[in-house]
Amino acid sequence: MPDEGSPVLDTLTEMTAVSVEHNSLSPREYLVARLAAMIAVDAPPISWFATAAAVEESGLTVDDVQGIMIAVAPVVGAPRVMAAGGHIVRALGFAIAVSEAEMAELDEEDDEDDEDE
Repeated sequence: MPDEGSPVLDTLTEMTAVSVEHNSLSPREYLVARLAAMIAVDAPPISWFATAAAVEESGLTVDDVQGIMIAVAPVVGAPRVMAAGGHIVRALGFAIAVSEAEMAELDEEDDEDDEDE
């Protein structure tokens, strides 16, 4: 019988944590390498969504991400770079939808609290 929880997500999280602990790169350099690899392997939007918080925390900007895309284009090709752009846009759309859903849930909780008073 399978375990409760999320074993795949837990494994991926553990793998990422170990790779962060065992590398010699700065957080910024680590993310640059990670983003370049994500472009190269045509990572899906969920991978970009899962990486977004780390990118933000590292201080990378939109210009930096564009620079990474330009740097890897001669190696991986235009289709991979364009696909990455589309995946990033989809990931941003997903993030916005999640934020809106969380805000709606908070609004509902506030309305319920107001009714209880």
